[in-house]
Amino acid sequence: MLILASLELEEMQYGRTGFLLIIIFLLTLESCKVFQRSQVTQKNISYSDSLRFLDSASSKPAKEYLITQKGDTLDSLFQEVDIAIERLLPDTVKIMAVGDIMMGTKFPNSSYLPGGNGEYLWDHTRDLLKSADITFGNLEGTMLDGEGEPKKCSNPKVCYLFKMPTRLGGNLVEAGFDLLSLANNHANDFGATGRKSTQKMLDSLDIAAAGAVEKPYVSTKIGHLKVGFVAFAPNTGTLTFYDEERAIRIIKELDALNDMVIVSIHGGAEGSKNMHLTKEREFYYGEDRGNIYEFSHKLIDHGADLILGHGPHVVRAIEVYKEKFIAYSLGNFLTYGRFNLRGVNAEAPVIEILTDAEGKFIEGKIHSFYQSYSLGPRKDDQNRAIQSIKNLSEEDLPENQIKIDEAGRIFYLQR
Repeated sequence: MLILASLELEEMQYGRTGFLLIIIFLLTLESCKVFQRSQVTQKNISYSDSLRFLDSASSKPAKEYLITQKGDTLDSLFQEVDIAIERLLPDTVKIMAVGDIMMGTKFPNSSYLPGGNGEYLWDHTRDLLKSADITFGNLEGTMLDGEGEPKKCSNPKVCYLFKMPTRLGGNLVEAGFDLLSLANNHANDFGATGRKSTQKMLDSLDIAAAGAVEKPYVSTKIGHLKVGFVAFAPNTGTLTFYDEERAIRIIKELDALNDMVIVSIHGGAEGSKNMHLTKEREFYYGEDRGNIYEFSHKLIDHGADLILGHGPHVVRAIEVYKEKFIAYSLGNFLTYGRFNLRGVNAEAPVIEILTDAEGKFIEGKIHSFYQSYSLGPRKDDQNRAIQSIKNLSEEDLPENQIKIDEAGRIFYLQR
């Protein structure tokens, strides 16, 4: 080729590297068609960037190079290249946590259901709940339209079974719930049919639920975070906390696979007489309700980042242990119809928790709400939930690493 012949002197003038660059440029002008291998589809390799270099002294092709779009040179399409990929994690994570949710039951009849779809029950808390990165609650009962297998009761008039119509589920979405515990003493009110209906409904709403025997724990993506979630209770149809070895295995597995591990525990004796944290094993009407203090600490020791307790239907103390937040009972939150809402049972706090991406507690705030029989939680100007949690935390956990002020702000004393 005349062009190549005329460039012999150019090689001497510019050196081998410069000479090759000139050849590449002229060959590109000579022909825009670059060889292609249609049978290969390697990601990140642009075939329009792949060039074949010819030795000017021979018609045989010299070495073939493959150049990626980033300018890296590979010997072949099948060369393995290590690529470091890092996810962008948030500096802080805001979590809103509430206790028991029962939006109305059609058992034993529909007189225990709110008007319409019960949207008005959420009017005073909806915006606050959905302002968080992660919103958690305990769904106390089943979501079921059919009959199911109701638990046997000797006296139906005092038999408390909770069957929420599935049409009420939209309220949970509108309030921004991401995680719901299904581990509680009402999860099995209508047997396996009720449990499966509840799980199917929440799956359709894209709300991660855990704690039932069918799905004791789950890993889910919330924003940029991978969150592991597990829920425990002492009841039939749930993941029980009696097998501590299994509980620890689950925590370790979730810790290995996720950025944050959130744990829900339904335990402790019920009622206003059982607001104090005993740090001992508790019993209620003969049922072993666990040593929630010891169990919570053990789970954090093995990788849990946040413990959210409920079950007593009243609030209990909160603390920070090894930089991780524990709420021993969040009490009732939105419980319509067949719940005792006298006195402290009506206190309905929303706990706001701010952590880093690894679950280490930064600060928090208790938002005080109060329930009535016909209305959902409403802002409580008396701040009764704040005062209860503050007093219980100071009395039951004097070694606590947090301070709660009169406005409900939670300060971490170690920072």
